[in-house]
Amino acid sequence: MNSDSFRLVVTGGGTGGHTYPALTAVGTLRARLAAEGRSLDVLWIGTAEGLEARVAPAEGIPFVSVVTGKIRRSKNPLKLVSPANVRDMAQVPLGVLQARRAIEQFQPDVVLATGGYVAVPAGLAARMCRRPLVLHEQTVRLGLANRKLASAAARICVSSESTLPLLSEAARQIAVVTGNPVRPEVLSGHAAKAVEALELWGFARQLPTVYVTGGAQGSQQINELVGEVLPWLLQRANVVHQCGPRHVEGLRARAAGLPGELAGRYYLAGYVGAELPDVLALADVVISRSGAGTLAELTALGKPAVFVPLASAAGNEQAHNARHLQEAGAAVALEGEVTGARVREALGPLLADAHLRRAMAERARAHGRPDAADRLVDEILAAAASG
Repeated sequence: MNSDSFRLVVTGGGTGGHTYPALTAVGTLRARLAAEGRSLDVLWIGTAEGLEARVAPAEGIPFVSVVTGKIRRSKNPLKLVSPANVRDMAQVPLGVLQARRAIEQFQPDVVLATGGYVAVPAGLAARMCRRPLVLHEQTVRLGLANRKLASAAARICVSSESTLPLLSEAARQIAVVTGNPVRPEVLSGHAAKAVEALELWGFARQLPTVYVTGGAQGSQQINELVGEVLPWLLQRANVVHQCGPRHVEGLRARAAGLPGELAGRYYLAGYVGAELPDVLALADVVISRSGAGTLAELTALGKPAVFVPLASAAGNEQAHNARHLQEAGAAVALEGEVTGARVREALGPLLADAHLRRAMAERARAHGRPDAADRLVDEILAAAASG
């Protein structure tokens, strides 16, 4: 291992849930090495179609694409041998060869895999090239890619204590609870800045603020639920609603009939970008999906949440995530048939009782790991030292 330069291959992506934790780990590792007078060389192995293909080059990280196959889950074994699955599985060996060539040329000290289909060929190539492989799992249950790679790993870094009993005996021996890395900027927001930047002058200071988000694209389901309870909600709270660019007009029309005082407490945006950390700092309660990245951010910040899990998430992971926090009294999970009445039932007590919000915030914070990126970097460096 060159004492001045550390070489890291990152693989994983497809979605933000796999891409952003890796990106945060890279930034944290770079800062750690810089403090020791060392540099970091990174190569990202991903797919041409995944989010990582845009994000890595935008961050100045060299990027190599390999082919990979999406394994379509099915309870029916006959469907597993569908033409699409067979075609995709046939691509995996080619992806392994491409990844192996990239790893042999780059000679990394460690390969970090954060999940997604592309992690499989690169992870297998790491084993062939005898490079230490560190897996990171964002959700409570190991994803498909990480299950396939567990036997090849030097370390399995998981985000939750609840994952450990679900692992095989062999996997548990090399598992470490690091948490899920959270972008540092998310943790450094200021409520007053959100009021100023978004000009929330109509907000009633004595009322709690609810932040509603369905992710960057917005969620039709969450938007409809909030639209249904909006007058009721605005009598009890201020609302910042990120609805997704395609949904703005419909919701604006819906809000047009609100009386002036209530309308002043409602801020509607297609997308909340740079102001997000400040909006999160302002929020007393968050209504959102329950993806792993969202959970990591909200628990690190200690935010009471009402989750509406995405029913079609792979392996039903969002429902597992939300249930896990609900069982700890750190959130409310609305599963199954979600109605406006159920939203009112979940939100009503939280909005009426600051003590209840504080108690839920404390329990959420107990599950948060704001130092997750540092813990993951510890494991990457340890794997390199022993590899």
